[in-house]
This record gives sequence, C-alpha cells and structure tokens, in this order.
Amino acid sequence: MGKRCRALEGLEVNESEAAPKVLVTGNHGYIGTLVGDLLNRAGFAVAGLDVDFFCSGSPSADCKDIRDILPGDLEGVEAVVHLAALSNDPMGELNPHWTDEINYLASVRLAQTAKQVGVRRFLFASSCSIYGNSGSEQWVNEDSPLAPLTGYAISKVKTEEALANLADVSFCPVILRNATAYGFSPNLRVDLVLNNLTGWAFTTGKIMILSDGTSWRPIVHVQDIAQAFLTLLRAPAERVRGQAFNVGINKENYQVKELASVVQAATGCAIEYSPTGGPDLRSYRVDFTKLSCSVPEYQPRWDAEAGVLELLRAFQENHLTLEDFQGRKYIRIKQLQYLLEHDLLDDDLRWKVKHKDLGND
Repeated sequence: MGKRCRALEGLEVNESEAAPKVLVTGNHGYIGTLVGDLLNRAGFAVAGLDVDFFCSGSPSADCKDIRDILPGDLEGVEAVVHLAALSNDPMGELNPHWTDEINYLASVRLAQTAKQVGVRRFLFASSCSIYGNSGSEQWVNEDSPLAPLTGYAISKVKTEEALANLADVSFCPVILRNATAYGFSPNLRVDLVLNNLTGWAFTTGKIMILSDGTSWRPIVHVQDIAQAFLTLLRAPAERVRGQAFNVGINKENYQVKELASVVQAATGCAIEYSPTGGPDLRSYRVDFTKLSCSVPEYQPRWDAEAGVLELLRAFQENHLTLEDFQGRKYIRIKQLQYLLEHDLLDDDLRWKVKHKDLGND
C-alpha cells in the first residue's frame, strides 16, 4: 500500500531522504545538457546516458546506445527523462529504418524495462511536429487529430501511443510535445529555425529564409523546455499520468517570415529568400493552454526577442564563423554524415571506433 500511495505523488527532493535518482538519456545533447544541469541544481541525483554522436564526436568511455539498455542500467532509478533520438526531420529521413529502430522501438523497450524494474515516472520528449499541417487558421491542441508528415514525426506518434498503454497506478508516463526549440545551449544547434535565422544574420549580415516563409511554427526556449521537464517530474501523478502536454507559449506562434522580422529588428540585416525555397508543408499553430492549467507551477520566461539577443551575445562570445555555422559542429545531420562517410559508424549506426578524440574538423 505504501508503494501505491507513493506512486501518486510527484518526485520531490527531501533532505531527510536520499535524493531521487533520475536517468536522462541524451544528456550531452542540445536539450539534455540543460535538463541535467537543472535537475542537479534542483537536488536530484542525475545519471546520464548518451551515444556521443554530437558532443565530442567520438565515443566516451561510458557512452551507451539506448538500443542496448539493460535492466541493470536502471538500478535505483525513480524517473527517466527520455530525450535521446535522431532529433529532426532531415536525420529521420536519412534512413527510415534507423529512425524506427531508435526513436520508436528502442524508446518503447526502454519504457517497458523501466516499468518492469519499478521506475515510477517516464518523461518522453515528443514534438509539435506530429500535428503536420493544420492550416493557417486552425489552432491545434492535445485532442486534435495527429497528422505526422515525416518519419521523425511518425516515430514520435507511435511511441506516444505505446507509452499511453503502459500507464497504470505504479507507472506514470508523461509526454512533452515540445514546440521548436531555440536559444543557447552548451551543445548548440543551428539547424533550428530561430537559431538558424540569427546565425545567418551574425555570420553574413543577411537573414536567409530557406522556404517561402509562410509556414507556422510555435517556438520555445530550450531553458523553458528544461523547466517543463522539472515541473512535470514534480507534478502529482494523478494530474499528468498517461497524458500529453504541448510545451510552449500561445503568443510564441509565428510564421517563419515573422521570425525573420524579429531577427531583423535586432540586427538591422536585410531579409532574403533562397531561390530554391518553396512552401514547407509542416505548418501548425499550437495551443499550450493545457500545460499551464494542469500544472500552473510551470512558468516559461523567454520570448523570441530575448532569445535572439541571447543568441547574438553567444555567437559573439564564441566567435561564430560562417564556416562553423555551415559546418558539422552545430548541424546534426552534417555531423552524422561525417561519421558515416569517415567509416566511424557501421550500417547499423553503431560506433566502429573506441574512445578517442576525433576533433571537429
């Protein structure tokens, strides 16, 4: 009975007890570095698991693929924050088999194993991209039909469905449908729309839109995503169990051309359109009311204007060059292609090499 009652609670840090242990998969990634740091500062005992494709670019001594997780890897773990995945549409289309195996099958196996060994809560990083194309007028919420257009989005939908079926009184899966992330992270990405537009302005003096600019995107700062994971980790299970939550802010829904105008206001740079750019079929305006109503403790702080200024400062401090901006250091698919082309990964997307520093050339 004690275990059952405890499962109804959120995970809280109590100074009189051992800190709850949380496993963060993808802890070296763009979001994971901030999530791990925030949970540590909140008093949780954080363990990490990462395959190390996108940090040092070589396998660390303790790296591990989520496809290889065993029950022993979850010993003593009270909650899992599952971020690890092939993390965007271009990587998802590179090899559909990899996307299905890693983003879907391995995620479900991880959740099943977690439930079997007594993990209490499982937070899954999904995406608002699962809404596909909802049109320019219709707003979508968690009850709207899902219309994934890419292999990446399809993998998220399939995993969501499997997780919902695992929910019971002792196991609390929670799905976070994150808006498109932006903002600075120690493991920076520039293959995200606002980061990309700001990077063009900083490195070239022009803001390049690679589509026709009309598609709608909700955006959310990477720190606000991390805060959402912490808040939903702490929330009472009866409020969140088996549910999906859109993570973002209603007023932060923009057309891509509007985001370019935000960057222009901060930099004074001219906006240009790629001659090869066309309509982007992925277009969705998202309602984020459910999260704020269900868990009012969640208070996102950032907006696009502040995010652009933060990015410009970070680009200045880190001496971002056009070569870096267009290279594999900050673009996930280019890094993955580099590892494959240099025979560092096999046909199953597993490391061929042992731990060593391969650099970022």
